[in-house]
Amino acid sequence: MKFKLNTNYKPIPDQSRAIDKLSNGILTGSKYQTLLGVTGSGKTFTMANVIEKVQRPTLIISHNKTLAAQIYQEMRELFPQNAVSYFVSYYDYYQPEAYIPSTDTYIEKDSDINETIDKLRLAATANLLTRADTIVVASVSCIYNIGSPREYGNFVFEISEGMKITREQIIDRIIDLQYERSDFGFNRGTFRVRGDAIDIYPAYLDEGIHIETDDKFIKKVELINPVTGSLIIHHQSPSTSFILYPAKHFMTNPESYKEVFEKIKEDLNIRVKELKAEGKVLEAHRIAQKVTYDLEMIQEVGYVKGIENYSRYFDGRSPGDAPFSLIDYFNEPYKDKWMLLVDESHMSFPQIRGMFNGDRSRKQTLIDYGFRLPSALDNRPLKFEEFMRRVPNFIAASATPNDWEVSLSEGKVTELLVRPTGITDPLVEVRPVKNQVSDIIEEIKKITSKGQRTLVTTLTKKTAEALSTYLNEQGLKVQYLHSDVKTLERTDILDKLRSGEYDVLVGINLLREGLDLPEVSLVAILDADKEGFLRSDVTLIQTMGRAARHVEGKVIMYADKVTGSMQRALDEVKRRRKYQAAYNKKHNITPTTIDKPRREKIIEYDSSERGAWVFGNKEKVFDSLPHLEIDAMTPMEKRRLVKNLSKEMRVAAQDLNFELAAEIRDKIKEINV
Repeated sequence: MKFKLNTNYKPIPDQSRAIDKLSNGILTGSKYQTLLGVTGSGKTFTMANVIEKVQRPTLIISHNKTLAAQIYQEMRELFPQNAVSYFVSYYDYYQPEAYIPSTDTYIEKDSDINETIDKLRLAATANLLTRADTIVVASVSCIYNIGSPREYGNFVFEISEGMKITREQIIDRIIDLQYERSDFGFNRGTFRVRGDAIDIYPAYLDEGIHIETDDKFIKKVELINPVTGSLIIHHQSPSTSFILYPAKHFMTNPESYKEVFEKIKEDLNIRVKELKAEGKVLEAHRIAQKVTYDLEMIQEVGYVKGIENYSRYFDGRSPGDAPFSLIDYFNEPYKDKWMLLVDESHMSFPQIRGMFNGDRSRKQTLIDYGFRLPSALDNRPLKFEEFMRRVPNFIAASATPNDWEVSLSEGKVTELLVRPTGITDPLVEVRPVKNQVSDIIEEIKKITSKGQRTLVTTLTKKTAEALSTYLNEQGLKVQYLHSDVKTLERTDILDKLRSGEYDVLVGINLLREGLDLPEVSLVAILDADKEGFLRSDVTLIQTMGRAARHVEGKVIMYADKVTGSMQRALDEVKRRRKYQAAYNKKHNITPTTIDKPRREKIIEYDSSERGAWVFGNKEKVFDSLPHLEIDAMTPMEKRRLVKNLSKEMRVAAQDLNFELAAEIRDKIKEINV
């Protein structure tokens, strides 16, 4: 099936120009292109038109799961007849396995697998192996190891009416695919047996499969409602066959167990000897027990929690070899005939660059203390250079692309500066810092009286919380948003802002969630003249763009001087406003506020869930801070700790993880007090 857009909208001339330029670039072999698209210019709609024109399977990467979910929902609406999938890692929601030596705290990998995440991930890979009209929207975590697509594809079970196979053989095949028998409950990834009938609930679908057997062959294959058991009748011809894919990404071939197990045991013996030689008797005993148990479980049921840490052995990879990731599920069937779109590339690329080191730091600690074999280091995300070698091309989309992206594109930068609504970049005022809080209160009251919303950015979490408390005391409906707020709860807060439950949102870095809030007409930037990663020209431009969804959009920067970053941001906004105003005049366009519906959540927030780690993984030194007795430390120990934290802060800032960098900065200040 071909990609086919379903929309009543037609691209405006500015979008058509961008669509043609980008599409021709892909079709003529341009490896790297950059789309400079301002907030609200319809980047997603433009991307969708490029997909339809190019007709290639497409991977869209976003810097966080919230924005990825938003793009997924929009693409699903634009391509209802095509396979649109959402792919995020468990690391996006749950804390991975870790060990904190300072407190002897072992944090086990979350065992409660979110059924929705699992379904969406498996649906994405199944679609890629069966349909060329596939769009996968993913977070940057898609570069993590997920097992070989070739092995995954080899385990498929083709079921068809008239097929010669016994009921027992069918059951054995289903179990090989990691489906669990459950005759009293029917959930995704399970099957049940009732006489000569077998019902399977594929891990990646909303429908079940009903199989009726007779002696040595299959009599009937039907799709059923997994809740009611009733037959699902499609408009097309009734289903007489079905391809069942595995219930898990990491699959093991029992025929290879002997060879693989011998290699694992060999490496285990080497590691035990190394640990004992270092005087780590406890660690040696721990790793011996752990690996022995894991091998017994794999032998018995073909799977164990944490099996991905042994994936190098089963995949036949050598130590240090790049793991298989979602990108391989594109490369395996389509070679170089697929397309990569990187949204908010100024954030996404730095995160891709930083994920390897963060993961390795966490894994090395687990290895050092006997929780994992050194092979766990090969269960990892791709290095940036490995990622770049595996993608055939990319279109980097951002309102503020990095110099690296622009230079790599060799001048192939397509500007998308006009919004279909005609809204120009917001008016920007610079006001003195003195009395900034009382001034912003008056502005908020004016905005609120019109039924509009406000965003306020501060420099620290403490300031955000204190300001929120003060504004609430003044009769305003305010909530703060920063890294301590659980990741799934953040979406709830944004929904409540849109619905009017809150009038104001106060945060540090209000860009991390990919905010798309048409109700916001005012953005206030406190202490705008404090040069640094939170007040760089890129951050300021992005922050000001939050007010570019409303026809009355306005930005107030509170500053006593205009810094270099401020001036560059002001100049760029002025340039865009001039271009946009001229375009509106030429085409007789009257600006109108965006009307954006509130969509259902893909994954519901559960208050019992543990918060995710910021930026994939925080560094181990920072993780240990809450457990350290800082007051009991010597001056030398404090200096060493501050030195290590300063390194982490710089890494986080380089990767545009401003919120984490600011958090580390505040910790350094506390230690130095």
